[in-house]
Amino acid sequence: MKVTILANYAPHAAKGLMQGSDRQAAVKALFESVGGKVTSVMFTRGIYDVVVNGEVPDQSAGIGMSLAVRASGSLTEMVVLEELDMKAVLAAAKKAAGAYKPAG
Repeated sequence: MKVTILANYAPHAAKGLMQGSDRQAAVKALFESVGGKVTSVMFTRGIYDVVVNGEVPDQSAGIGMSLAVRASGSLTEMVVLEELDMKAVLAAAKKAAGAYKPAG
């Protein structure tokens, strides 16, 4: 499953970054710990400090990884976007639309 992570560093983590903490290696190790892999790590200017693209085996691995990072306190904000299989989503939506009866 492909994921994109958008995040902002907490002040103490930004200080660590400035002191030379290798965040690309840390992100790579994080993904590998759950059986995933990193495609790219981009430090950005704008709303988010960092954008990470990668792959994880499944939703549980992605959520577990996210929970571990959030628990560390190193980020003030973290958004995890999961790539969807739109053919499967549309097939489910069509089934649901046929079964759902709106109120009124």
